[in-house]
Amino acid sequence: MSQTPPPATPSHAERGFDAYAIQTKWQALWAEHDPFRAGGDDDTRPRKYVLGMFPYPSGDMHMGHAENYAYVDTVARFWRHRGYNVLNPIGWDSFGLPAENAAIQRGSDPREWTYSNIAQQKESLKHFGTSYDWSRVLHTSDPEYYRWNQWLFQRLYERGLAYRKESPVNWCPNDQTVLANEQVVDGHCERCGAEVVKKKLTQWYFKITDYADRLLDDLNQLEGFWPQKVIRMQRNWIGRSIGADIDFEIEGRDGVVTVFSTRPDTLHGATFFVVAPDSDLAAELVAGADADVRLRFQAYLDQVQRQTEIERQSTDRPKTGVFLGRYAVNPINGERLPVWAADYVLADYGHGAVMAVPAHDQRDLDFARAFDLPVKVVVDTTAPVTGAIPVIDVDDEGVPLDPDGALAELDPATTGVALTGDGRLINSGSLNGLSKRNAIARVIEELEAAGRGRAAKSFRLRDWLISRQRFWGTPIPMIHTEDGRIVPVPDDQLPLRLPAAQGLDLAPKGTSPLGGAEEWMATTDPETGAPARRDPDTMDTFVDSSWYFLRFLSPGDDTEAFSSRLADKWAPVDSYIGGVEHAILHLLYARFITKVLYDMGLIDFTEPFATLINQGMVLLGGSKMSKSKGNLVEFAASMEDPGADASRVAIAFAGPVEDDIEWEDVSTTGAQKFLARAWRVAKDVASPTDVVWAEGDTALRRVTHRLLADAPGLVEQTKFNVVIARLMELVNATRKTIDTGAGPADPAVREAAEVTAMILDLFAPHTAEELWEILGYEPFVGLVPWRQADPTLLVEESVTAVVQIDGKVRATLQVPARIDGAELEKLARADERVARALGDREVVRAVVRPPKVVSFSTK
Repeated sequence: MSQTPPPATPSHAERGFDAYAIQTKWQALWAEHDPFRAGGDDDTRPRKYVLGMFPYPSGDMHMGHAENYAYVDTVARFWRHRGYNVLNPIGWDSFGLPAENAAIQRGSDPREWTYSNIAQQKESLKHFGTSYDWSRVLHTSDPEYYRWNQWLFQRLYERGLAYRKESPVNWCPNDQTVLANEQVVDGHCERCGAEVVKKKLTQWYFKITDYADRLLDDLNQLEGFWPQKVIRMQRNWIGRSIGADIDFEIEGRDGVVTVFSTRPDTLHGATFFVVAPDSDLAAELVAGADADVRLRFQAYLDQVQRQTEIERQSTDRPKTGVFLGRYAVNPINGERLPVWAADYVLADYGHGAVMAVPAHDQRDLDFARAFDLPVKVVVDTTAPVTGAIPVIDVDDEGVPLDPDGALAELDPATTGVALTGDGRLINSGSLNGLSKRNAIARVIEELEAAGRGRAAKSFRLRDWLISRQRFWGTPIPMIHTEDGRIVPVPDDQLPLRLPAAQGLDLAPKGTSPLGGAEEWMATTDPETGAPARRDPDTMDTFVDSSWYFLRFLSPGDDTEAFSSRLADKWAPVDSYIGGVEHAILHLLYARFITKVLYDMGLIDFTEPFATLINQGMVLLGGSKMSKSKGNLVEFAASMEDPGADASRVAIAFAGPVEDDIEWEDVSTTGAQKFLARAWRVAKDVASPTDVVWAEGDTALRRVTHRLLADAPGLVEQTKFNVVIARLMELVNATRKTIDTGAGPADPAVREAAEVTAMILDLFAPHTAEELWEILGYEPFVGLVPWRQADPTLLVEESVTAVVQIDGKVRATLQVPARIDGAELEKLARADERVARALGDREVVRAVVRPPKVVSFSTK
């Protein structure tokens, strides 16, 4: 963006207030003096680490990005005013698929596209007036950064937390790479729109499931500090279930198949057995089946592989499946259960197989009704679950009777509604009469005694798939030897740098482009010196962002990933700010890596982000701003008109931080006018800097000091819109005093103008600096300590009391702030408006809450 100010227009200059000239002036001074760099070891102030989720360099930013960085800057500036040594760094999450696809389209190197976009975004952030510590910039695509990704991989590998296996993955046939579940929308690739299929690949994983319990339980530490919505999403994603592992035999097959169930008490109600169609077990079971079964199974498998896990688990989809011609044996009663393959069972949930109890599980019931399979009720949900075990009447075959017919009316085979509630066990042999809780304990005891089951836990959480078949990412630092071993690249050979992109075919083709870099792929076995091959895959970019907050502590260090000493001083992050779209994976992975580093003894905390602030989205035409949709307001253009400060004030004033904002409803014009009023107030101040404030207008001083007292709490609650509203009130009150009171020389006017400049710095830092200079002070207002409110000015002398009659407001009274109830009621009854409204009606009840409410009920 050109730094030559455009011709002054009413939008840029209103009665002498030139927003563009002001921001250009102060950005130059900030660049020269670098006032926002975090203090070093000799800085004795308490510390605050404020961090925004770092940007991806996909072209220039738009106002959707601006919202996030405005909020980050508000928080950072606030804590500086409160006397803290603030660390507020910035970097770029610069690896990833968009850069590679752009390079393919342009026939260029992803590096060129990435770093030119970073340069553009960096300038935009500076023009926006952000108070970053620019000495700590990092880019995840720099070898100096991704060296430590590779180091981290090696440490996880040493601890058994990085492993390689074959498994079905979401595969985008267009981008030719694996996708996380969240990158699949309605069965299509989020990035390119291609239909996603399932494909088996041998991939690298991080064993995050080893930390499932801790990831779930430690969410308790974050209650009250993270949005409840995010905590709930994390808990649901981890999804811990308590139950039992039960061993089934399948006729004609050696060994057992273990299933996990949260309801082992219903084992007697199992009427069929279901395996995931894309599991190894399903393939094994059909291998020796009739040709007709194999053909039907293969057709069904092809259909399933075009679905995502999210689609397969949807409860409102018709149930599909195929009988495999095999039977499992119920370990508790010996009954033969037909084995089906069905898409609602996932290969990596539990053990990829389930016992189906249709009477007490809705998905099983829907499947049973679709394929006319038996439904057997084993829990009488009409029976009380407290008190003594009831005496159960049975028929000649030992089947419990239902004399009142209550249970018969609830028969799931007829109603289509599974009986999932509590009750007493029936049709279950030794479990009859037991409550659900006691029956679970009893059946686990019986299974353990027979060697056919045991208590167990299962999680919805899956291990973290980190392999990507693309060029622009961190190379996985492993070596494949001629004799089949996989060994790490030695630490002293890190970073394992990406080769040059020139000469490589980056187009997606199902395998990583790195595999075509023959010179790069060829290496030697570090143990024997024999020829070997590098691993051709790169890491998921979520690895880059899982620990970057620690690298900011010492971004130029070439001896270690981060300093444990500095982590003790600064981490964890005090305020982490970003979009709720990262509420699951990014935060989950950062929490996982933090716990691993804690276990390694490198840090002394177990959660990376002490407080989380999620902002809403900026919408245009009802949709999220997006390059792909073409519905965005360019960041750079808004810096000239209406200017950075007006944009920032308008965003913060538009509503609560967590709410979505429709850009068409955001008033930048109103923000410009407010800033011009504040500027004119400062220009009108006529008293000297050493004036005695206590001699000023008391009414104005009360407005000033109430804002000083209330603003900190409002900022910490992220009620930025309320702070701006209160600032507007203060500016208006100051103008009123100038125009109708003692005038520009009133000491209270100077005090109010100085407080306006200090608090305005949180939202409109260029204008705030200009006000501070106009008022006769040296830069920088962003470093000025927060003024303390005078408690004597916070005591209200009078308040407005509302008088209601039968729920309707009939009068308002100005009364002493410390009035008692009896006196307040007396004044209310004596008021002419109240007496007239009451007329001849009798007051049957008076509710008095001094000093603000009197409510009369009449008849």
